Amino acid sequence: MAEVREAAGLARVEPAALSMLTLRADLSAPETAAAVQAAVGQGVPGPRGLHLRDGRGVAWMAPDELLLILPIGAGAGALAAARAALGDGFATLVDVSDARAAFRLSGPRADEVVMKLAPVDILRFPEGEIRRTRAGQVAAAFWRSGPQEITLVCFRSVADYMRELLTAAAAPGGEIFP
Repeated sequence: MAEVREAAGLARVEPAALSMLTLRADLSAPETAAAVQAAVGQGVPGPRGLHLRDGRGVAWMAPDELLLILPIGAGAGALAAARAALGDGFATLVDVSDARAAFRLSGPRADEVVMKLAPVDILRFPEGEIRRTRAGQVAAAFWRSGPQEITLVCFRSVADYMRELLTAAAAPGGEIFP
């Protein structure tokens, strides 16, 4: 999966190396906030919110679920810090890095790639927001990771299919806008 593919004029599609933890808990509990702060140095976001800085962040995934995003290899330390901060609070905290795959779409037409695959008004999609939806027929989540960059996460079991889907949507000649 380390293969990088270019699509002239639309977007660059490449794997994004991330560590990811899933935290299921009462998002209003003080120990949840402490765990997120300990793991990624961020506060708990509101619905569809994303706090991301220096490769570390937290995304709201559901009313009782957060996705902690870290640089590759930082998951074990963040997991230990979050578990310590949770104390005896009721929560589930799991490293899902091996169960997820991430891709980065970059370039001035990265939005067009997403437009072809997901029922989201990407032109009005702001930084600091995450969206869970389908890309093609695959469950996915994505966010703006830069002005001309989108990061997409899916299950690793469909990573090859997603890479091919993204690459095809980014192929030259498939421009939506002239």
